[in-house]
Formats: sequence, structure tokens, C-alpha cells
Amino acid sequence: MVEAWTAAQIREAERPHLEAGEPLMRRAADGLADVVRDVLRASSSSRDGRAGRILLLVGSGNNGGDALYAGESLARELVPQGGAVTVVSVGSRVHEAALAAALAAGAVLDDVEAWCDAAVVAGVLPAYDALLDGLVGTGSNGAGLRGDSLRVVRAVLPVVTGATWGAGAGAGVGAEAAAASGTRRNAGTSPAGGAAADGGATEPAPRVIAVDVPSGIGVDDGALPDPPYVLPADVTVTFGGHKVGLVLGPGAARAGRVVLIDIGIGPDLARMPPAVTTP
Repeated sequence: MVEAWTAAQIREAERPHLEAGEPLMRRAADGLADVVRDVLRASSSSRDGRAGRILLLVGSGNNGGDALYAGESLARELVPQGGAVTVVSVGSRVHEAALAAALAAGAVLDDVEAWCDAAVVAGVLPAYDALLDGLVGTGSNGAGLRGDSLRVVRAVLPVVTGATWGAGAGAGVGAEAAAASGTRRNAGTSPAGGAAADGGATEPAPRVIAVDVPSGIGVDDGALPDPPYVLPADVTVTFGGHKVGLVLGPGAARAGRVVLIDIGIGPDLARMPPAVTTP
């Protein structure tokens, strides 16, 4: 049985802890970093022993801060071993303290414009082992991403879904629609499973790890925007309690495996009736 709460309920449960100065974001980031480590360990056989490379897509909200503090912890481990943590700031603002911490640990801030170019993304994204989707959090109502967030997701989707595999940069509207449908291809294979459609060698797509929720789903109902430009996650790392959109509607199918991180608000949520209870 899974109990899930609305975004408003989660915020209400967090409120007294934030007012008391408890480090909820750091707790969330520590749990997120642990899950990323597990994902990297599971995929280590495909990396020929090299250190992991992680891409952080960071929006303006608290989930962007969660991703950045997790990136700080991971960069301290990976960068000295020859790995990388790349930050792409997509929002109108960024959590300045978390960004400074990540950069001080060895992460690198990249230009968002390059990550809006589908041809550039197709060339560089397969070199990463994990992608953290920290674009939009519990403030999303399913109406869809906007601005650079939408541009980046449209450029990244074909790589993680394989919809343009072997088609090059000019894949066109049909391939983009297929990518937006959100079917996640298996890492390390083309859609056909084996050689790429153009006869070349396949490269693995990075594992997509959603920070709290897959960006763009309706957090309270699992709705998807039209068209459904949402990165399908392999793993969603959610904090404090399950959100309704992770267990209901088409948004739940984009969440992949959901990992719940305890940040200390469980007793507060237990005093609230869950919005949804699923088997």
C-alpha cells in the first residue's frame, strides 16, 4: 500500500521544520546523492572502469537546490578520479549557495544554449552516465514546461528515448513526437536492440533520475502536458512523502522506480489523511 499526498500537504508538513531551521534540503540532497551512487555502481560495467559523469539540469526551485547539493557531494568523489559533474542552469534564477558549493567541489557550469540544440545534445549526452532532472518540482500543475526548460527537454528527449536513433539532427516532427511519447529505451541499445539504425556502434543513454518528481507532470493528479514533453525517469527520488502524481495518471508511468527519502516530516504527514492510497 502506498499513501500519497498533495503538494500543499507536503509543504504544510515541511513548514514547522523549515521554521525551526532544520536542513531539509541537505537531507534530501544526501539521499539523492546516495541513489545516484547506486545507479553509477549498477552501470559501472559499461564504463570500462572510468569514473562517472553526471549532468544536472537545474531549475529555479528547491529541487534545483537539491540537485546542486547532491552534485557537490558527487563532484568531490568523481572529479578527482577523472569523472565530471556538469551543471546546466535553466531557470530565471538559481540557488546561489548550492551552486557555489557544487562549483567549489569541482562541478562545471555549462551554457544552457548548447543544451537547447538537439544536434549538439545528440553528440555529447551519451557520454554521461546519469542525468538529474531538477528542472521543476512540486509547483508543477501539468500545464507544461516553458522557456529554456522546454527547449532543453525537447533536445534531450530523443537521446533518452532513442526516437531519432540513426536519423541525425534532421529527424523531424515525427521523431520528435515519438520522443515526446516518453518510451524509455534501454541504456546501451538502439531501439532495435543492438547496432544503431545507421549501422554504427550504439552508445548508452544516461540514466534519468528525477528529483522529487519528473519535471512537468501534474504533481497532484499525474496529468501530462500536451504535447507530453516530460523526461521519462528510470528512477524518481522523492522526498518526505509520495506525491499523488507519482502514483496516479499517466505521470506515474514517467516516474520509473520511486525511491522515498526520509527528510524528517513523516510524523507530520502521518497526522494528515493521505490524498490517495493505492494498493
